[in-house]
Amino acid sequence: MLTKRIIPCLDIKDGRTVKGVNFINIRDAGDPVELGAAYAKQGADELVFLDISATNEQRKTLAHLVKEIARHINIPFTVGGGISSVADVAPLLEAGADKVSVNSSAVKNPKLIDELSKSFGSQCIVLAIDARKIDNQWTVHTHGGRNPTDKKLFTWAKEGQERGAGEILFTSMDHDGTKNGFANDPLEKLHRLLTIPIVASGGAGNMGHFIDAFLLGKADAALAASIFHFGEIKIPDLKLFLHERNINVRL
Repeated sequence: MLTKRIIPCLDIKDGRTVKGVNFINIRDAGDPVELGAAYAKQGADELVFLDISATNEQRKTLAHLVKEIARHINIPFTVGGGISSVADVAPLLEAGADKVSVNSSAVKNPKLIDELSKSFGSQCIVLAIDARKIDNQWTVHTHGGRNPTDKKLFTWAKEGQERGAGEILFTSMDHDGTKNGFANDPLEKLHRLLTIPIVASGGAGNMGHFIDAFLLGKADAALAASIFHFGEIKIPDLKLFLHERNINVRL
């Protein structure tokens, strides 16, 4: 049985780690290099770095910051933000990223997923999907949640898999930062629909929420930010809690 992964997320804006609620009300959460190093020491399974303003500012991901974080960690490292071509990826992998995450640019140009997968392998490509429920349908949003699209969560996730994405990172915008728990119903539907791993994101507030994401949502990994950044939950404590409840995690 595959182990369930615990993944802290560093949302980066102006070189700092930030966190908001429902994608707004952003506040500072610390130095990304220090946080990344601390999470690696605490036993995080992976680290995600999202340059959340790169797309809106029409610039590339901060490769120098990726390199600095990579120097201080020894766990798999996913990087996203502003990636819109094959040429954008090599500098990030050279800087120390193991995987890259695409979101807005893939919605605009779905063939990007095919191109990246062929160039770097599907195991390297994460399709990040930000969605919120509108008229009872999970609607995909781009540009850090600012722009609703005509794409729907489940059809877009399936297309992403077919085009070569090796993993889906699904963030429920309705749950993000609320600490009320993950969006387990759509997570479970994604699990039934897809064969690639699914990372749950948005809503973690207590240790029980991780249990629900794994058992009810059938997620392969759970990502969180503020509860880790502000010390509300320590990763070793969370893993022990999960292990004691028969969730298979790497201790």
